[in-house]
Amino acid sequence: MGLESSKWAIIFLVCWLYKNVSCNSVEQKIYVELNNTVPCVRLLNATHQIGCQSSISGDTGVIHVLESEEDLEWPLSKGPNPPYMVLLESSLFTRSIMMKMKNESNRVAGVAVVVPNTSPPEFSPHTTCPNENTGVYSDNYGPNLAHCNTTVWNPRGNGLSYEEFDFPVFSLKEDNETEFIKQCYLDHNRAVNGSAPQYPLCAMQLFSHMHAVTNTPTCMRRNDINFSINPEMVCDPLGDYNVWGSIRPYNDTVFGHKENESVVIAAARLDSRAFFWEVSTGAEGSVSGFVTLLAAAQALREVTHEAPPTRNILFAFFQGETFDYIGSSRMVYDMENGKFVIDLDNIHSVLEIGQVALHSGNNLFLHSDPVSRRNNTVNDVVKNLVNNLQSSTAGLGFLLVEPNVSQPLPPSSLQRFLRAQPIPGIVLADHESAFNNRYYESFYDNAANLNLTYPSDLSPEEQLEFVTHTAESLTDVATVVARALYKQAGGDESRVNTIKADPKIVTQMLYGFLVSSNNSWFQAVMAPELKNILKPSPPEYYVGVAMSSTPTRLVQYLLANLTGAATNLTQSQCQKPDELPNESRQMYSYLWVQGIVPPNSTERDSFCVRASVRLTKAVSPAFELGEYASKDYSTWTESRWKFIKARIFLVASRDLEMLTLGVGVAVLFTSLLVTYFISTKADVLFSSTREPASAAY
Repeated sequence: MGLESSKWAIIFLVCWLYKNVSCNSVEQKIYVELNNTVPCVRLLNATHQIGCQSSISGDTGVIHVLESEEDLEWPLSKGPNPPYMVLLESSLFTRSIMMKMKNESNRVAGVAVVVPNTSPPEFSPHTTCPNENTGVYSDNYGPNLAHCNTTVWNPRGNGLSYEEFDFPVFSLKEDNETEFIKQCYLDHNRAVNGSAPQYPLCAMQLFSHMHAVTNTPTCMRRNDINFSINPEMVCDPLGDYNVWGSIRPYNDTVFGHKENESVVIAAARLDSRAFFWEVSTGAEGSVSGFVTLLAAAQALREVTHEAPPTRNILFAFFQGETFDYIGSSRMVYDMENGKFVIDLDNIHSVLEIGQVALHSGNNLFLHSDPVSRRNNTVNDVVKNLVNNLQSSTAGLGFLLVEPNVSQPLPPSSLQRFLRAQPIPGIVLADHESAFNNRYYESFYDNAANLNLTYPSDLSPEEQLEFVTHTAESLTDVATVVARALYKQAGGDESRVNTIKADPKIVTQMLYGFLVSSNNSWFQAVMAPELKNILKPSPPEYYVGVAMSSTPTRLVQYLLANLTGAATNLTQSQCQKPDELPNESRQMYSYLWVQGIVPPNSTERDSFCVRASVRLTKAVSPAFELGEYASKDYSTWTESRWKFIKARIFLVASRDLEMLTLGVGVAVLFTSLLVTYFISTKADVLFSSTREPASAAY
C-alpha cells in the first residue's frame, strides 16, 4: 500500500471512531450533578447584606449527615477531614444550629437542607417584628407602639432569613437524589465506633458565588462604573408591578387630584418570601388575602353596574410588601407627586385584606390605628367602616370584632398610607395579636397550611371544581368584604344582601394559586402569548427582579375577567381599539384571552376583554430618587450571579493526591527528556537510504 493510500486509511479510521465510538467525559465519570436544588441567595439593603454565597470557584466539603444538635461536634471540632458539607433534615434547620455553624465557618464548607413532604409543627425564618423600620410607627409617631413594643406579631420568627452566611446553603427535595447522597455518606463517610472513616470519602461541591457585596449603595455605585462596552451589573432592585382596577374607569393619562371624587381603596398584597430563593408559596401570608379580594371584586361586578355607588372603589394588589412595603410605598409616592390617577386627598378610606384563612373559632379581627383615630373625623369614618363590616356578616356564621386592647396595626400596606397622612382604614385579619400562621414567610406556608385537601380519587380537572372547606370559608369572607365595600362607597342598602361571592371561583383560584396554575380555567383567562407561564405547580411569590412575574400577570388577567366585560372585538381590533368609536385605551385595558375549548372542538373560543385594570410600577422610590441609603423607602436589591450548581463526588486522601501529582510530574519530565533526546537524534533515528538514480544508456 502506498503512502497516499495509508494516509486515507488513517483518516477514514479516525472519522469512523469519532462518529461511532461513544465515550463520556472525565467530568461525567467523576461528578454526579444534583438537579433538584434551590440556593439561598444574597440580598442587600441600605446598611446590610443578608443571605448566603460560595467562593468564586465553589465550596467543597466532605459530607456529614447531621442526626442531632449534639452531632455538631463532629463537623465543628472532632472530625479529622474538614471542611464539612453538612446535610441536615428540616427539623434541625434551626437558628441555634445554623449560628453555631456560622461561627465555625472555617470548618463548614456549606449546608444542604432536606425539605420533607410534610411540615414541622412550626417554622418561620422571618423576624419577630416584620418591616418594623418602614411602617408608620416610629419615635415620632406612636413611639410606645413602635418596634412591636406592645404586640409581637411573629413570635415564632427566628430571623434566619436576615442573617448573613459566608458559606452556601442549598435546599434538597426529599427524593431519589437525596437518598443517593445519604447512601454515599453511609458507604464512605460514616464513622464506625468513633474511628475516622477511610478514603475515598464522599464530598459535595456547591456553587453560588454572588457578585454584590456590602450593601445597596455599594452595589449600585458599582453598577454605574462602566469600564467596558458591556458593563457587568452586580445587583438589581427588587420590584415588579402593582395591579389595580376600579369599578368606574379613570383616564390613565390624567394624573393628580380629581375634584368631587371620593374613593374607597380595597387592598391586598401579592408577594411572599422564604429562606431559599423562589420557593415561597405564601398560602396564608398572601394568597388567602388576594384571593378573597378578587372574589369580592367579582361579587361587586353586577351590583355596581346596576346601582353604582356614589364613591368609586379601587382594588389594589401590591407587590414587594415583604421587603419594606415596596408596592404600597410606590403608589403613595406616585399619589403625592401627581403620578397616579388620584391623589391621597381623594381617598375616603382603606380596607386591607390580610391573613384571613386560619381563623380559629368564629371571629375575624378588625385592626385600626389608635394614633390616627385620635382625630375625630378619622375616627368617625373608621367607626362607620367597622359598622359596615360587622353588619355584613348576617347569616354567615362568624363575627368581626375589634381587638380588646389598644394596639398598633399589624404589618400592612395601610401603614404606608398613614405615613403620608391620616387616612381612615381597617386591616381585616384572622389574628387578634400574634399571627395564627405558624409558617410565616417560609416554604411551609403552602396548600397544606390552609388544609386545602382533595379526595384521592379526583382527577386534576375534578379537583379544580371541588369546593373545599377552605374555599367555602374564604367565600364567606369575600362576601362580607364585598358588602362592606359597597356600603362604604354609598351603595344602595336594599341591594346589599344580593351581593354574594361565588365559591366555585374561589375554589378555582385556590387550586390555581396553590396547587397547579396550568389548569383549564387559568388557561382560558390568559393571553395566548402568556400560556407558557402556567406550570403544573403553584407560582412563586417572591417579588424578584424580573418585572411582571407570574402572580402579577395572573392577578391582572383574573381581575380583568372577573370585573370587566367580554366584547365582540376581533383580535386586531382588540390590539388597536382606539381606531373604533366608543373604545378608548385611555379609559380601559383591552386583553385578548384564549377562552375555553367548546365541546366537540379543538379550537379555543378566544375573545377580547375590556376592563379598567392597570399595571403600575412597584419599584421603590429610593431607586427613582437615587437615594440608595434611604431611611424612608425600601432599598432592597438582589445580587447577580454567574450560575448555581451542586454536585457530589468521591475525594481521595491527601497522600494519594500528592502521590498522583508526583507521578504526573515525573511522567511529564520523563516525556520532556525523551522528546528532547529524540529531537536531537532525529537525523539518525529517522534517516532513510535513497536508491541511486537509474543510469541512462
